[in-house]
Amino acid sequence: MVNVVGNTGPIRVACFDLGGVLIRICRTWAEGCARVGLPVRDPQRREETVQERQQVVYDYQTGRIDGPTFAQRLSEILRGAYTPEEVMNVHRAWVIEEYQGVAEALDRLKQAGLRTACLSNTNDAHWRGLWDYPVMNRLDVPLASHLLGLHKPDHAIYRAAEARFGAKGSSVLFFDDLEPNVAAAREVGWDAVHVNHAGRTDEQILAAARTRGIAV
Repeated sequence: MVNVVGNTGPIRVACFDLGGVLIRICRTWAEGCARVGLPVRDPQRREETVQERQQVVYDYQTGRIDGPTFAQRLSEILRGAYTPEEVMNVHRAWVIEEYQGVAEALDRLKQAGLRTACLSNTNDAHWRGLWDYPVMNRLDVPLASHLLGLHKPDHAIYRAAEARFGAKGSSVLFFDDLEPNVAAAREVGWDAVHVNHAGRTDEQILAAARTRGIAV
């Protein structure tokens, strides 16, 4: 255990979002379409249906619906601009690669005495594919929204994670690339770091650890 004292004791767990922190992903629908050779169709309809599409993603990422239902509902919301098959093709291409150096960064955190974990908003299809990446095998406590039935930035998912960690508050050092998730983590007392997904995320992780007195 690292002897860096917070309001609930030493830092015990380093917890990571996956997409944008450990794993590079598409950031836009246009990027996903480009990866599978599809044109961007009816962008106005996409703008008009943001809330509807967000609800479908939420339902999928909390395990309320399966992949085929997700694809069918998105296709219907977009009035057939993309078939369910095309939606799933983009979906499968969304995960790109492991960020450079992150597996080694987690090794160094573990060598310094921390447990490692993830807390990701994801879905069954992506989750199964993510285990092909070496960094996933560095995680002591892998947690995902579709398995917990909860979703960041809801406070409940952070509390559920604490129960799995056996640690809470500032004894959890958390990394995420989305500001709302970082803000929510801070609201429940975690020591949360905002990561720039466009930069070297491994360097950001190690720099944050060092500023907290962790010898990495």
